[in-house]
Amino acid sequence: MEAFDIGIIGGGPAGYTTALYYAKQGKTVVLFEKDYVGGTCLNKGCIPTKAFLHIADLYSELKDADKLGVNFENLNIDFDKIKEYKNNVIIKLRKGLELTLKNAGVKVVYCCAEMVTKNKIKTETDEYTCSEIIIATGSKPKEIKGLEYDHKFILSSDDILEIEKLPKNILIIGSGAIGIEWTRILSSFGVEVTIAELADRLCPLADWEVSKRIERQFKMKKIKTYLSASVSEITDKKVTLSDGTILEPECILVAVGREVNKYNNNINAKIIGDASSEIMLAHYAVSQAKELALNIPFNKNIIPSVIYGTPEIAWVGEVSKSKEDDEKYDKSMLLISALGKAHCDNKTDGFIKILAKDGHIKGASIISPEASALIQQITIAISNDLSINDLKKVCFAHPTYSEGIMEGIMAL
Repeated sequence: MEAFDIGIIGGGPAGYTTALYYAKQGKTVVLFEKDYVGGTCLNKGCIPTKAFLHIADLYSELKDADKLGVNFENLNIDFDKIKEYKNNVIIKLRKGLELTLKNAGVKVVYCCAEMVTKNKIKTETDEYTCSEIIIATGSKPKEIKGLEYDHKFILSSDDILEIEKLPKNILIIGSGAIGIEWTRILSSFGVEVTIAELADRLCPLADWEVSKRIERQFKMKKIKTYLSASVSEITDKKVTLSDGTILEPECILVAVGREVNKYNNNINAKIIGDASSEIMLAHYAVSQAKELALNIPFNKNIIPSVIYGTPEIAWVGEVSKSKEDDEKYDKSMLLISALGKAHCDNKTDGFIKILAKDGHIKGASIISPEASALIQQITIAISNDLSINDLKKVCFAHPTYSEGIMEGIMAL
């Protein structure tokens, strides 16, 4: 029976980050993973989806490049090579992570593991004693009644990554990050996409003006959108929505979020990552790991959200759910088309919206190229309680999208 200071069940962002931080402190660490290190994010979520998105965005840009004086002939998609690229990205990053864990002295055990006592972990063949045990078993695609996955016609976010060929048309249920990103990917590749959302607007967790802009973008791309809609019946691959609309998609992607992987925790162990049933984002899991292993606290109300693709969408802190909500704040709104960099890049769609009270930023929503980076400037400001007057003293480089942050701050 081997003995360790720290035993961690689950090798996703929460698990492997915690392992590395504890190992850096000189503690002995064993990490159990039944599949691949990296978890959903690296193997079935963030990374492969962004690899697909990169190609989709590149393809869309090349199709319109003639307007900029660059012409391509016989531009086409080789979906097998696209999947090969996606798989190579995953493998390269996974191998890098495996090497990092090895060099840090973390013992990785590839098998199912069970916590049997406060200080004991058991596998099929061995037992391990650990002074402290941490559960980071992650989550899985959420399944809802009437849309149970058959992995052929009704697909999960795991399934869509492994499709053999692009469908001619698809129905996507849900318009959160997964739904929006896959709508962008598939529509860019020429798939006819229909999206159904139970709420009365797309991306309901975002600011109302973000929702309006996404709806406009989808309309321009001829993406059919049904709001306040759910699936009431499926018969012989004919889908009836709650408003009576009948659709005949080649397949359905259910993108309604994720649910915790069930884990027996009668021993009351520490739980982090998606398994904690808090915010199911990789960067939130990493912050949990920092808090647990390094005692670095973080504000759980100031977590940036990002939806990738063109243009990127990001928000942090407080958002307005309606036009009336805006009246509670001092508000600035800058159109991306006001920025020189946007015109140089031929990417002028979007805005930067900042909400403030009492001389401090309370939240921001951004639709723009580099929104995933821009939102961090706002996150740092809010997290450190920097006043708007302090932020006005900052010199922003030109020409950049960051100047939009500056202009928004100066307008408050």
